[in-house]
Amino acid sequence: MNDRIIVPLDVESPAAAQGIMDLLGPDTTFYKVGLELYTASGPGFVSSLSAQEKEVFLDLKLHDIPNTVAGAVERAADLGVRFLTVHGTGGPRMIEAAARAASGRLTLLAVTVLTSLDRAELSRVWGREVDSVEAEVVRIARSSTEAGAGGIVCSPREARAVSEAIPSGSEVVTPGVRFRDDALDDQRRVSTPAEAFRSGATRLVMGRPITRASDPAAAFQRAVEEGRSAMAGAS
Repeated sequence: MNDRIIVPLDVESPAAAQGIMDLLGPDTTFYKVGLELYTASGPGFVSSLSAQEKEVFLDLKLHDIPNTVAGAVERAADLGVRFLTVHGTGGPRMIEAAARAASGRLTLLAVTVLTSLDRAELSRVWGREVDSVEAEVVRIARSSTEAGAGGIVCSPREARAVSEAIPSGSEVVTPGVRFRDDALDDQRRVSTPAEAFRSGATRLVMGRPITRASDPAAAFQRAVEEGRSAMAGAS
């Protein structure tokens, strides 16, 4: 269960990231490296995580022409990362090119609708009235997995609908997860760890509720235990 809770290292430097890892200790095995840290440190820090026997979710949300994305996927695979994100709205040809470049060396996760967006804001982005965020997420998820993505990133609120719409065995990775007593911060569509797992999530991304806790290691274990109880109840 420990590797089902992914902790993002959304900080400005490798030193700050290592400080979080030191607080969390050896039980935390899966980390997400996003745009801020990757821009600050480049691939070197990603390689250092692999050297520490940590699994890496490289969250770059690639969105470009197919050839450019394919080249980036090849370089990410060389780093030994397990997950890499692309934008599902990049279209089937982009995802097909990315999947070919991955060659089974990593799992492509297609981002659907960012958890910071609600229906009104998404309507402005799409330039049309959006009746249901969930319907938009499922549409992108289905198209992305048909094109070769191995999993989907979506809000826990849409996890059940997504898991039912995409092939069995695909990853459903959900950010926007908070403990019941946490603030929402900049997230709109959120759930607790137990709710997310019961809804069909295979892995959770939990940042501030863990990394900003007074005892990050204890907060991580709380997420693990909530997830374990939810999975046991579902079996």
